[in-house]
Amino acid sequence: MKRILLLMVLAISMVSMVFGAGSAESAKPEATKATEVSLWTFQDIHLPFYEKMAEKWNEQNPNRQIKLVGEVLPYEDMHTKLLVSLQAGTGAPDIVDIEIAKYPNFLKGDIQLAPLNDLIDPVRDNFITARLDIYSKDGKNYGLPFHVGAEVIYYNMDILNAAGVDPYKIKTWDDYMAAGKIVKAKTGKPMTTLEVTEHWSFWPLIAQQGSDLLDKDGNVILDNDINVKTLQFLKDMMNSGVAIAAPGGFHHAEEYYGFMNDGGAASIWMPMWYMNRFTDYMPDLDGKILILPMPRFTENGARSAGMGGTGTSVTLQARDLQLSKDFLMFAKGSEEGNILLWEDLGFDPPRWDVWDDPAMNAPNKFTKFFINDDIFGMLLEIKDEIMGVNIKEKLPAVIDRLKSSVMIQSLQQQNKTPYQALKEASDLSR
Repeated sequence: MKRILLLMVLAISMVSMVFGAGSAESAKPEATKATEVSLWTFQDIHLPFYEKMAEKWNEQNPNRQIKLVGEVLPYEDMHTKLLVSLQAGTGAPDIVDIEIAKYPNFLKGDIQLAPLNDLIDPVRDNFITARLDIYSKDGKNYGLPFHVGAEVIYYNMDILNAAGVDPYKIKTWDDYMAAGKIVKAKTGKPMTTLEVTEHWSFWPLIAQQGSDLLDKDGNVILDNDINVKTLQFLKDMMNSGVAIAAPGGFHHAEEYYGFMNDGGAASIWMPMWYMNRFTDYMPDLDGKILILPMPRFTENGARSAGMGGTGTSVTLQARDLQLSKDFLMFAKGSEEGNILLWEDLGFDPPRWDVWDDPAMNAPNKFTKFFINDDIFGMLLEIKDEIMGVNIKEKLPAVIDRLKSSVMIQSLQQQNKTPYQALKEASDLSR
């Protein structure tokens, strides 16, 4: 009898253990399932940044995990595919990079991008607001920028020292032209190079004078007096030998990188985001390049302009619209994300309030490459002189005219005067 009772007790205990274990297991909190967030970009250097920010997001948001699925597509293919997907109402990604010259195409008609004002407004004063305005329409912000794109000049100090030219004494564009003639005479090298198949040599110079390709209402003003005078100034540079056409036609050509890497020209003006072209494609210039503000056109004129860019947006097809918006704001709108934009990509962050953060002057490949001791101290000095540009519906067509005809005809072939080339392009674009 005792043996039977003992067996019954053991059996009951085992049953209790089994059910108890099951209950305990069921009581454990299940891991939060990650939500897939798809992302398209046309820049392969952007994707690792997003992936790193996704890791940081998941660390800080255990209950809102994401699984970022990024894809890098060719520039034209991606923008065409995106436009078709948005028009069809299916097939678009949750988050997408849209290049500045293409962005107006996505602000037409029934806009299929999500407004971001609810996230931007609380910290708007911390941004260079002109860069937010680029990706906006009717008071609604649809995109977040990667950078300010502050236009600066990169000086090769080996060449300037050989010519006895002090770049700190170059205050105006007249000073720059005079210095260029000295450099040419003493070293045989041009002071600079001009793009003849792109627009980065021309657009920033008119922008810093308060002009543009389009006015604030989107009308073509390509042939106004400031623009004609500025293009004539570039032509004078070419004809004096101060400037030559960029090898390969533009400042992203392989031929150009090789030319500059060999000390081909004494300077180049491009946006801050061009820093990583030096570090990645012109390694022999390490320790030779000094970054300074642009010369002024007038005594009190602006010394910079905000150039280029990519507006990152959330499409209305996003599987979890708020999650996609929150992650995008975390990646590109937070202090943490803006500091990483500098540390990993060499971009001047759109949030100016991080420019004086100690992290911005901590050693990295950019601080080591360039001569400057305090790059962002220089940017803070010209913060209010970074002139904005108008990104409107006709911009893609106008830029295409600049690239395909205006710069070639007026600077390289010189078969048309600056006025003729700009007037013809304006008439065709209006």
